[in-house]
Amino acid sequence: MTPIADLLAGAERTGTGFRTRLSADWMQGRTAYGGLSAALALQAALELEPDLPPLRSAQVAFIGPLAGEVSVTATRLRRGRNAAFLQADVTSDAGLGLRATFVFMAELASAIEHDEASRAPAPPPRTDAELYTGPDDFFIGNFNFFDPKTSLGPAEWLRWARLRARDGLHPMVELIAIGDALPPAAFKLAPERGTPLSSLNWQINFLTDAPETSDGWWLLTTRAEAARHGYSSQRMAIWNAAGEPVAEAMQGVAIFG
Repeated sequence: MTPIADLLAGAERTGTGFRTRLSADWMQGRTAYGGLSAALALQAALELEPDLPPLRSAQVAFIGPLAGEVSVTATRLRRGRNAAFLQADVTSDAGLGLRATFVFMAELASAIEHDEASRAPAPPPRTDAELYTGPDDFFIGNFNFFDPKTSLGPAEWLRWARLRARDGLHPMVELIAIGDALPPAAFKLAPERGTPLSSLNWQINFLTDAPETSDGWWLLTTRAEAARHGYSSQRMAIWNAAGEPVAEAMQGVAIFG
């Protein structure tokens, strides 16, 4: 297990980002786990502009495979009085693998106060609960998981997850790293569980500027809205251990089979 903090601590800073080597335990097939790549991109953006307001939204495009030595570069697109837009690219020998646009925005005075976001449908695992941790040579070995006993749809996941090593991470870097940890929802629909699927993009909006939880646990859910002709659209959400909504998201997923 290689903590993300170790990947960052051992990185070579370049002024607009850094270079680091993706370890084998963060791979999922021929590319790195998407949540890790997105987390590295966010870290580069935070380091480029250290006085940013809170992160509000991220648009991530998973363009190609990332493995081995990678370069992470951040660029300021625009910064105004209240909002800042930054872009971050992650490249390897195979070329551009990920491009992310991050939106940071300060709180604004507003007469609007509205909250109909759903609360967590299941409590976090007990301290004596039996957890699942993936194999050491696959990215899920960096996580603990717990599946609550609840009724789910045919293309839906609901799972508690936490990073096994999370010390030293910015709270939003941790959340981005864990937010993509579920399999694509359409995976449940595949006649053979070996059918390859790959995330194409990820739009995630944060409902709090300071995410907190207990004992590292976050409840993740994803549900496929539609899946046909090799493409699926899924809706996603994240709650903390207190049941409070933390983020809402969508992904487009390619189905190769």
